[in-house]
Amino acid sequence: MSIQISIPMNQSNNDMSFLKILDSVNQYYTDKIVTYGATARGVDWNSEESQILRFKQLLKVCNHDDNFSLIDYGCGYGALLSFIISENYRCKYFGYDICDSMIKSAKLLYENSRNAFFFNEKSSLQIADFSLASGVFNVKQEINVQDWENYIFKTLKELSLLSIRGFAFNMLTQYSDFDKMRSYLYYADPCFFFDFCKKHFSKNVALLHDYDLYEFTIIVRK
Repeated sequence: MSIQISIPMNQSNNDMSFLKILDSVNQYYTDKIVTYGATARGVDWNSEESQILRFKQLLKVCNHDDNFSLIDYGCGYGALLSFIISENYRCKYFGYDICDSMIKSAKLLYENSRNAFFFNEKSSLQIADFSLASGVFNVKQEINVQDWENYIFKTLKELSLLSIRGFAFNMLTQYSDFDKMRSYLYYADPCFFFDFCKKHFSKNVALLHDYDLYEFTIIVRK
């Protein structure tokens, strides 16, 4: 399956800049899970409650009663899978994360789950019905904004190419209270990314910004 999408990226950025970003993200989340274990804090969320609220928004791209395949892009230790199981979704689950420690934890936690598979190599992923990405665009650390945004555009293209029926992702919002914003995090303009997805991926796009967290979710249906 081949989809041609024109993504506005700065041509001066080469593969090295993306490798730098991935190395930075990998180290950040490795430190988190080593410190806090397979918990919400281990994937840099404040609480399990907020984690579940995010999952509910992201899964609005899917029909609960369908059988479908799902890529959890940046799966961490597999918390989304636990929620999917608890809510009785009929789903073949593929978790992908660049952090080896996350994947090791996930495989250990879900070693008896017959319809769950975890990978730390992107090349191992196959096209699925849906893809979800939770929190993967938040922690830019010392990466400059332009490089980070190019990384986001590249990743959104990958999500689209991996997804037959649709994909969903969340981002921290520029509408956050100023005194709570942190310099190492990336806060996105929800209107820009809604428009970006409408222009580049599908006419069927939803922006969810009404669930009491300092973030938003975008749903793209094909």
